[in-house]
Amino acid sequence: MDSILVKGGAPLSGEIPIAGAKNACLTLMPATLLSDDPLTLTNAPRLSDIKTMTTLLQSLGAEVSSLQEGRVLALSSHNLTSQKADYDIVRKMRASILVLGPLLARYGQATVSLPGGCAIGARPVDLHLRALEALGATLELRDGYVHASASGGLKGGTVAFPFVSVGATENVLMAATLAKGTTVIENAAQEPEIVDLAQCLRTMGARIEGDGTPTITVEGVDQLHGATHRVVTDRIELGTYMLAPAITGGTVECLGGRIGLVQAFAEKLHDAGIEVSETARGLSVSRENGRIKPVNVETAPFPGFPTDLQAQMMALLCTANGTSVLEERIFENRFMHAPELMRMGAQIDVQGGTATVTGVDRLKGAPVMATDLRASVSLILAGLAAEGETVVSRVYHLDRGYERVEEKLSACGASIERIAG
Repeated sequence: MDSILVKGGAPLSGEIPIAGAKNACLTLMPATLLSDDPLTLTNAPRLSDIKTMTTLLQSLGAEVSSLQEGRVLALSSHNLTSQKADYDIVRKMRASILVLGPLLARYGQATVSLPGGCAIGARPVDLHLRALEALGATLELRDGYVHASASGGLKGGTVAFPFVSVGATENVLMAATLAKGTTVIENAAQEPEIVDLAQCLRTMGARIEGDGTPTITVEGVDQLHGATHRVVTDRIELGTYMLAPAITGGTVECLGGRIGLVQAFAEKLHDAGIEVSETARGLSVSRENGRIKPVNVETAPFPGFPTDLQAQMMALLCTANGTSVLEERIFENRFMHAPELMRMGAQIDVQGGTATVTGVDRLKGAPVMATDLRASVSLILAGLAAEGETVVSRVYHLDRGYERVEEKLSACGASIERIAG
């Protein structure tokens, strides 16, 4: 099993290209199931999760080709052979549940295994199922599978989420494009990935209004057609690499970044004493000598502070001159990186969904273990700032969401390498 070796202490200088968004691409790929015509996605990230979704779609009979070194995905569902998503594939990734809505909308039936994924809380799929029931679907949970049917086709309805769910919003949004009549989605997620999906679906002929707001309205159409769509910039990768010069010192330009993708996050960096400015090509992030200021963080749905940047932000705050408080409001059990950071000398006290972080003068390199995707990169960031060597094991988590981390950071002066296991 591979690991990452980091030798800390060097400030960073240079530029880092930001990839297309993993979470957006994983949602856009199942959209091919809504049409006979081809769907082409450009600016696709090269990640293991994308390969898993490719395998899942191919198991249904879809054609998926990776072009231009994986940057372009050509998809076609003109000849599907199955509407069943098997456990052996779905268990590897929670985003697999996103095939349910499109299959049900187009074929009137679907059988999808309950999903797996990172161990950061229960993350149930009940909101997905209730939303589809609001469109007339009949659902049964049996033998670990969701058996869904809508013999007369889905029908427009009102979906009112009790709390914001990105995945459930995406699933019902895709399903509603082919439902008969009008669907209104209330308390919808507002993330850039939702807007990106809606833009792609509109290009395919869907009639959608209100994406990016809490209320989305969808007027169903008889069929969708093919399209070419560019995947939005990955705001989580962007935020992660913005933290690299913040924790080490130096200046890095994140190519393709936009402040609108990370506004709440960038404001916290500003409060900590980090300079963030827009450039013609992206965002420039710099930190001069001296320790950063402590800040308090509370995760929230977009446009709030992203839960997927909480672990990385904790790594930064471990080096602050004072005490910070992080409150995790999205997922339970998402502080599993804290004990690993403490192995590096961090002072962290976790009480339920609150972590109190008292900054130290210097972290110290140590062998640590990644527990999930975002935790893995938080440990790499900590290693960049630490004295000595840090070895991060179980980096298969990392490969699910970050492409070529070693190359991107090395190009800016970091001492980092992958060790084959």
